Amino acid sequence: MTEVAFHFNAPDKLAYACRLLRKAVVQGSHVVVTAPADMLTRLDVLLWTFSQTDFVAHVRVPMRHAPQAGMAALLALSPVVLAEDASTPDLPRKQVLLNLGVDMPQGFTTYARVIEVVSQDEQDRQLARDRWKRYTNQGYAIVRHDLQLAS
Repeated sequence: MTEVAFHFNAPDKLAYACRLLRKAVVQGSHVVVTAPADMLTRLDVLLWTFSQTDFVAHVRVPMRHAPQAGMAALLALSPVVLAEDASTPDLPRKQVLLNLGVDMPQGFTTYARVIEVVSQDEQDRQLARDRWKRYTNQGYAIVRHDLQLAS
Protein backbone atom coordinates (compact mmCIF):
# COMPACT_ATOMS: atom_id res chain seq x y z
CA MET A 1 0.00 0.00 0.00
CA THR A 2 1.20 3.52 -0.79
CA GLU A 3 2.79 5.37 2.13
CA VAL A 4 1.27 8.84 2.62
CA ALA A 5 2.97 11.68 4.48
CA PHE A 6 1.85 15.26 5.07
CA HIS A 7 4.45 17.96 5.67
CA PHE A 8 2.57 20.82 7.38
CA ASN A 9 3.44 24.47 8.01
CA ALA A 10 5.83 25.06 5.14
CA PRO A 11 6.55 28.81 5.27
CA ASP A 12 7.26 28.78 1.52
CA LYS A 13 5.82 25.75 -0.23
CA LEU A 14 8.05 25.94 -3.32
CA ALA A 15 11.27 26.66 -1.42
CA TYR A 16 10.53 23.69 0.83
CA ALA A 17 9.83 21.54 -2.24
CA CYS A 18 13.24 22.50 -3.67
CA ARG A 19 15.04 21.42 -0.50
CA LEU A 20 12.99 18.22 -0.31
CA LEU A 21 13.74 17.39 -3.95
CA ARG A 22 17.46 18.08 -3.47
CA LYS A 23 17.50 15.67 -0.52
CA ALA A 24 15.55 13.01 -2.44
CA VAL A 25 17.91 13.19 -5.41
CA VAL A 26 20.99 12.92 -3.17
CA GLN A 27 19.41 9.79 -1.65
CA GLY A 28 18.87 8.32 -5.13
CA SER A 29 15.09 8.66 -5.23
CA HIS A 30 13.07 9.39 -8.34
CA VAL A 31 10.26 11.89 -7.77
CA VAL A 32 7.27 13.03 -9.77
CA VAL A 33 6.00 16.45 -8.72
CA THR A 34 2.40 17.29 -9.45
CA ALA A 35 0.88 20.77 -9.25
CA PRO A 36 -1.06 23.25 -11.36
CA ALA A 37 0.80 24.51 -14.45
CA ASP A 38 1.60 27.95 -13.04
CA MET A 39 3.11 26.47 -9.89
CA LEU A 40 5.16 23.98 -11.93
CA THR A 41 6.50 26.89 -13.99
CA ARG A 42 7.64 28.69 -10.83
CA LEU A 43 9.14 25.48 -9.42
CA ASP A 44 10.97 24.82 -12.69
CA VAL A 45 12.70 28.22 -12.39
CA LEU A 46 13.41 27.77 -8.67
CA LEU A 47 15.08 24.40 -9.20
CA TRP A 48 17.63 26.25 -11.35
CA THR A 49 18.10 29.19 -8.97
CA PHE A 50 17.30 28.29 -5.33
CA SER A 51 20.94 27.58 -4.49
CA GLN A 52 24.18 28.96 -5.89
CA THR A 53 25.92 25.62 -5.40
CA ASP A 54 23.19 23.06 -6.13
CA PHE A 55 21.13 22.12 -9.14
CA VAL A 56 18.30 19.62 -9.07
CA ALA A 57 18.14 17.87 -12.43
CA HIS A 58 14.57 17.75 -13.65
CA VAL A 59 12.36 17.64 -16.70
CA ARG A 60 8.84 18.89 -17.26
CA VAL A 61 6.17 17.00 -19.15
CA PRO A 62 4.88 17.51 -21.68
CA MET A 63 8.21 18.39 -23.23
CA ARG A 64 7.44 20.79 -26.03
CA HIS A 65 10.89 20.81 -27.65
CA ALA A 66 12.01 17.21 -27.24
CA PRO A 67 11.69 14.85 -30.19
CA GLN A 68 9.20 12.07 -29.50
CA ALA A 69 11.93 9.43 -29.66
CA GLY A 70 14.04 11.23 -27.04
CA MET A 71 11.27 11.81 -24.51
CA ALA A 72 11.42 8.34 -22.99
CA ALA A 73 15.17 8.63 -22.50
CA LEU A 74 14.87 12.06 -20.90
CA LEU A 75 12.16 10.83 -18.56
CA ALA A 76 14.19 7.75 -17.62
CA LEU A 77 17.35 9.77 -16.89
CA SER A 78 15.80 12.60 -14.92
CA PRO A 79 15.49 12.05 -11.16
CA VAL A 80 12.70 14.66 -10.94
CA VAL A 81 9.75 14.94 -13.30
CA LEU A 82 7.35 17.87 -13.13
CA ALA A 83 3.88 16.91 -14.36
CA GLU A 84 0.40 18.35 -14.03
CA ASP A 85 -1.04 14.83 -14.01
CA ALA A 86 0.61 12.15 -11.87
CA SER A 87 -1.21 9.41 -13.74
CA THR A 88 0.46 10.17 -17.08
CA PRO A 89 1.31 6.70 -18.44
CA ASP A 90 4.84 7.51 -19.66
CA LEU A 91 6.20 8.52 -16.25
CA PRO A 92 9.04 6.17 -15.26
CA ARG A 93 9.97 4.67 -11.87
CA LYS A 94 6.99 5.63 -9.79
CA GLN A 95 8.77 5.80 -6.45
CA VAL A 96 7.77 9.12 -4.87
CA LEU A 97 4.96 11.50 -5.74
CA LEU A 98 5.27 15.03 -4.34
CA ASN A 99 1.89 16.74 -4.47
CA LEU A 100 1.88 20.53 -4.38
CA GLY A 101 -1.62 20.80 -5.81
CA VAL A 102 -4.95 21.31 -4.11
CA ASP A 103 -6.53 17.99 -5.12
CA MET A 104 -5.73 14.42 -4.26
CA PRO A 105 -3.61 13.34 -7.26
CA GLN A 106 -5.06 10.78 -9.61
CA GLY A 107 -2.98 7.66 -9.95
CA PHE A 108 -1.28 8.12 -6.55
CA THR A 109 -1.76 4.41 -5.77
CA THR A 110 0.85 3.53 -8.41
CA TYR A 111 3.55 5.27 -6.32
CA ALA A 112 5.38 3.79 -3.33
CA ARG A 113 5.15 7.10 -1.42
CA VAL A 114 3.10 10.27 -1.60
CA ILE A 115 4.25 13.45 0.08
CA GLU A 116 1.76 16.28 0.50
CA VAL A 117 3.30 19.69 1.23
CA VAL A 118 1.00 22.12 3.04
CA SER A 119 1.75 25.81 3.56
CA GLN A 120 0.67 28.02 6.43
CA ASP A 121 -2.08 29.57 4.29
CA GLU A 122 -5.49 28.79 5.80
CA GLN A 123 -7.12 27.87 2.48
CA ASP A 124 -4.24 25.51 1.67
CA ARG A 125 -4.56 23.97 5.15
CA GLN A 126 -8.30 23.41 4.70
CA LEU A 127 -7.80 21.74 1.33
CA ALA A 128 -5.12 19.54 2.93
CA ARG A 129 -7.55 18.54 5.68
CA ASP A 130 -10.00 17.44 2.98
CA ARG A 131 -7.30 15.36 1.25
CA TRP A 132 -6.29 13.87 4.63
CA LYS A 133 -9.89 12.74 5.19
CA ARG A 134 -10.08 11.22 1.73
CA TYR A 135 -6.85 9.28 2.26
CA THR A 136 -7.96 7.99 5.67
CA ASN A 137 -11.40 7.07 4.32
CA GLN A 138 -9.59 4.90 1.77
CA GLY A 139 -7.66 3.15 4.54
CA TYR A 140 -4.30 4.92 4.36
CA ALA A 141 -2.36 5.52 7.56
CA ILE A 142 -0.81 8.97 7.34
CA VAL A 143 2.54 10.12 8.69
CA ARG A 144 2.43 13.73 9.90
CA HIS A 145 5.47 16.05 9.83
CA ASP A 146 4.99 19.47 11.44
CA LEU A 147 7.71 21.68 9.99
CA GLN A 148 7.30 24.31 12.71
CA LEU A 149 8.23 21.72 15.33
CA ALA A 150 11.22 20.59 13.28
CA SER A 151 12.85 24.01 13.10
